[in-house]
Amino acid sequence: MDMTLMIELLLFLVVIGGIAGVLAGLLGVGGGVVLVPAFFYAFQSMGYGGPQLMQVCLATSLATIVVTSMRSVASHNRKGAVDWDVLKTWAPGIVIGAVVGVIAASALRSVTLQFIFGGLGLFIGAYMAFGKTSWQVAERMPSGGRQFLFSPVVGFLSVLMGIGGGSFGVPLMSLHGTPIHRAVATAAGFGLLIAFPSAVGFLFVDIAADSRPPLTMGAVNLPGFLVVIAMTLLTAPLGVKLAHATNAARLKRFFGGFLMLVALNMLRKALMG
Repeated sequence: MDMTLMIELLLFLVVIGGIAGVLAGLLGVGGGVVLVPAFFYAFQSMGYGGPQLMQVCLATSLATIVVTSMRSVASHNRKGAVDWDVLKTWAPGIVIGAVVGVIAASALRSVTLQFIFGGLGLFIGAYMAFGKTSWQVAERMPSGGRQFLFSPVVGFLSVLMGIGGGSFGVPLMSLHGTPIHRAVATAAGFGLLIAFPSAVGFLFVDIAADSRPPLTMGAVNLPGFLVVIAMTLLTAPLGVKLAHATNAARLKRFFGGFLMLVALNMLRKALMG
């Protein structure tokens, strides 16, 4: 194994993990929307490409979300903010959607997954930049079987982007009359339901050598997973402190704009590829 390559990879990952942790604490967004494009650009700049590179980025991001969402759910639960009724009724559909997402992602080419990430990233970024907490389509979450129409879609789309439950779950619950703090807390539970089965599934996906950075098991890059988790735990508290010292609404709009630029760049790379 080339030690220079390993050191270069570790330095990349330290920076990526540190930034993802700060943003997670600062904005309450899952690290996946930052980690997936960051992994992609880091691995690509090191000479890895091929038709399966995005699978490695998605899988490694989802593996980190298993740990961060467990920590987040435990923290929110201590404050009584998690809506366990919603979580229990939505769990089966989310897990099914996540498993189908792994099957779909493992069969798609990297460039197709780049288009999907870019398109959905534009949508999420636009909602963060221009959406209002006052927007509402119903007074309560879909139930009585209707959740089985929505829940698999949340799991499926989240896996195709390599993200947890926050990016789709929080807007969905907010639009259905859930207070924002309860929505964020419950969406952390969505993240665990999405990330755990999909990360396990990606461990069994065979990745070609030209798309596989050093120490990759299945589609999960182990150095990426371990370093990002360590850095996220270190830097997330810094993001929380910064959040209390800044205008949250303005910050969210700024990040929405930033995410739209990241998504557009991913679409540009997909078109060039």
